[in-house]
Amino acid sequence: MKKTMKTLLVVSLALMMMFSFTACSNDETTQNPENGDQEVLTMATNAYFPPYEYYDGENIVGIDAEIAAKIAEKLGMQLEIVDIEFDSIVTGVATGKYDMGMAGMTITEDRLENVNFTDSYATGYQVVIVPEGSDITSPDDLYAEGASQVVGVQLATTGDIYASEDFGADRVQQYNSGNDAVEALKAGKVDCVIIDNEPAKYYVEANEGLTILPTEFVVEDYSICVAKENTELLEKINTALNELIEDGTVQEIIDKYIAAE
Repeated sequence: MKKTMKTLLVVSLALMMMFSFTACSNDETTQNPENGDQEVLTMATNAYFPPYEYYDGENIVGIDAEIAAKIAEKLGMQLEIVDIEFDSIVTGVATGKYDMGMAGMTITEDRLENVNFTDSYATGYQVVIVPEGSDITSPDDLYAEGASQVVGVQLATTGDIYASEDFGADRVQQYNSGNDAVEALKAGKVDCVIIDNEPAKYYVEANEGLTILPTEFVVEDYSICVAKENTELLEKINTALNELIEDGTVQEIIDKYIAAE
């Protein structure tokens, strides 16, 4: 009986060592580039900002998605895009949950307190969407003495920041996405929507009875955000981005989605 117990103990220990070795071997295979596996570059975005990021079926596509894929390729990494609320992107990147944020994002003083930014890769501008026949015919009408129009914006975007600073919280209604803001405009819950020009064109084309005011609200540049302490990754992304700008790749991607005016 004692001999049998000893035999079982030896066999059990041997099996444990075998499984332990197998597990270690699998972990090494997952992380070893020599075995063909790539490190993942996670990009946080809000995929309701066409043509920069939007859904095509189950896939997120667009200008930012393609530029990010080219950056990942240059870094020898595999791109993973994560769709989250826009106002969670900076926090997620700053805390290391995501490697970078790319969502038609501009540099602001508040954002610079939490993340760093790459060089700019595109220029955009904020515009005002109104119903056809609206009394609002220019952004100046929003600043007129006694003006009380309610402005719809996407939460935490620069449109939100500018509108809140200029008109006050009482005249600004925040929504989780540009689409939600446009739906509110159609329902008569707000008088106009301030949003980036390219998404604005998509929304107006898809919703009869809306139009974009001819005068821009503000001009801005788009950049990629990276956590402040992750300076090495910031430098690598910036180098790759500038190479893609210099060889014309970025412009080709932009031209693919945005027709020349």
